[in-house]
Amino acid sequence: MVVFVGCDLGTMGSKAAVVDEEGRLLGEAFEEVPLERPRAGWVEQDPLRIEASAHRVVHEAVAASGRADDVAAIAFSGQMSGIGTADAGFRPATHYDSWLDTRCEPYIQRMSEHADRVVALAGCPPTYCHGPKLLWWREERPDVYRRIRRFLPIGSFVAARACGLSVDDAFVDHTYLHFSNLADTAAGTWSDELLELFGVDPEVLPRIVEPTAVVGELTPDAAAATGLAPGTPVAAGAGDTAAAALGAGVVGPGRAFDLAGTASVLAIGVDGFHPDHAAHTMMATRGVVPGTFVNLAFINGGGLALRWFRDEIATHLAGDPEAYRKLDEAAADVAVGAEGLLWFPHLQGRVLPPAPHARGSWVGLTSRHSTAHLYRALLEGIAFEYAEWVRLADQAGGQRVTEARALGGGAASVLWNQIKADVLGIDWIPTLVQECGVLGDALIAAIATGHVTDAQATIERWQATGDAVGPDPHRHARYVALQPAYRVMAESLGPVFDRLAETT
Repeated sequence: MVVFVGCDLGTMGSKAAVVDEEGRLLGEAFEEVPLERPRAGWVEQDPLRIEASAHRVVHEAVAASGRADDVAAIAFSGQMSGIGTADAGFRPATHYDSWLDTRCEPYIQRMSEHADRVVALAGCPPTYCHGPKLLWWREERPDVYRRIRRFLPIGSFVAARACGLSVDDAFVDHTYLHFSNLADTAAGTWSDELLELFGVDPEVLPRIVEPTAVVGELTPDAAAATGLAPGTPVAAGAGDTAAAALGAGVVGPGRAFDLAGTASVLAIGVDGFHPDHAAHTMMATRGVVPGTFVNLAFINGGGLALRWFRDEIATHLAGDPEAYRKLDEAAADVAVGAEGLLWFPHLQGRVLPPAPHARGSWVGLTSRHSTAHLYRALLEGIAFEYAEWVRLADQAGGQRVTEARALGGGAASVLWNQIKADVLGIDWIPTLVQECGVLGDALIAAIATGHVTDAQATIERWQATGDAVGPDPHRHARYVALQPAYRVMAESLGPVFDRLAETT
């Protein structure tokens, strides 16, 4: 019986798992990879350090599984809106420019002058992603830029080097294309119009492949580093959110997945390429499986706000391993709507539409509000933002969302799942296999090598779910009445944040 290896190169570290044909995780490993912050707003990582970490966690997971001889293929996923580079020898020409890095902001503004065309073709408004980052290197570091032969995501970088590919064979799969701001995402090609508009040389862009394409085989050196056999097939892989969506079972229209982690991500399966022309908030992306599409958005630091609240506001719970449970219990006793208190959840700045000066804010505070009210409003604020995204996806032409699959640390909160179900009026269903990213990677490897031909049927078998948390009609009606107040608040705070930024 064959097994498959998935490896996810995430923001906080590298994770790997060995998965058998029944979807069982036979061996897992995780290793942190540090973020470097050389100055305010700059966030970098060493690509070779990420690569070495990936090799180590694969080796550890394979050893734990005891199934090294049975591995049929491997696939890597990686951070999506950050970008790496390669020189002529396929070595890093620069550091990995993290999605958390904000130095490219002037080039976001420059590309935003043509935001309507970028959205129409690429599917994602200019933000902290590949296009503005590429322009920053070209304009701010021209000497370095001349050494760059290709810009490519970190997952593609690690996979290509594991196969010993030349830089001319560097690739990106189609799940990243929206973040390029330079592609015709629906067609799966680079856009001649956008390349000309921004003066980008197509030679610095990699070839585009399907996520399930076999791009090569492990070299002897990569095999030794990972504990796998030389010649093991390597699939192109996918962006981490795309792989997680697949691993959560979001393969067709109507189902969403909620990644309740450091970032709060809501990805919605839709029936085609539906850019958000009106609000420039939702990203129109391609799914892993050909012909599938996903509209998504995320709150940078959405889930991080819970940890911040625990550490900085609920200081009486410092060091308490039951802190989140106790916060949930207190918030559960607070009425829907937190007695007139709203939370604007963009603690780390708003990703889309870009608002780097946005900050988390409670609106409606009175002397009667307690920490329990503050915490409930925080949970509700993220749910209100999700409801806005569902509305925008529906306006863009997507199909009605009928359920959401929940994963990440926040999915363990029964209260938060209930609040989200009540706000959106749909079932919220925890996934039992929480490692959706590496599960999706393993499924990509299985599809690439012909061991799986029906991705949807297979992931329904691989991914078990817990009991659905259904919406309460009375609470849902109350939240529907509150949603316009949230929308007005969100639309009104922008000038305040901009004025504050001018004075600090």
